Amino acid sequence: MAFDYDPYSFLPELPTFEVTSTDFAEGEEWKLPQASAAFGIPGGGDVSPQLSWSGFPADTKSFAVTIFDPDAPTASGFWHWSVANIPAAVTELATGAGTPDGTGLPAGAVQLRNDGGGVGFLGAAPPAGHGYHRYIVAVHALPVAVIEGIGSDTPPAVLGFNLFGQATARALLTGTYEVK
Repeated sequence: MAFDYDPYSFLPELPTFEVTSTDFAEGEEWKLPQASAAFGIPGGGDVSPQLSWSGFPADTKSFAVTIFDPDAPTASGFWHWSVANIPAAVTELATGAGTPDGTGLPAGAVQLRNDGGGVGFLGAAPPAGHGYHRYIVAVHALPVAVIEGIGSDTPPAVLGFNLFGQATARALLTGTYEVK
């Protein structure tokens, strides 16, 4: 089963920049470390992928990174990871930066609760036989250093609403994962 819903298609168009990963390429399946041990994938690691970005607007003051599965069998998709207030001088997050304690993130960055109920990166875990799911990594450039009112208990959808009103550019990179 292939899915084609694009959660960014109804948002205002923004200038783009580049996001890449040493852990996967555009359209490529995530490796086992990026699968979810917490949701029962044998050998899964809940290890956030490495991300690097460049070409963003010169007036960028901070970044937000989100990873969203629009193919989850819910009406609202599934947020796997959300990080806000990443300083503009930071243009890379290492593999595994999304630990629950946030020690792999730069000072000032805030991880929000994922849709599994915890803080930090939650790996891929589509239902067996549901087909491949897409994991859309979005890096948002922002003209503010801090998004006010965003904390670890803020739902990712609230961050998304703030990004809708404040982001000046967006970079996208999509990985996939399937449990047969």
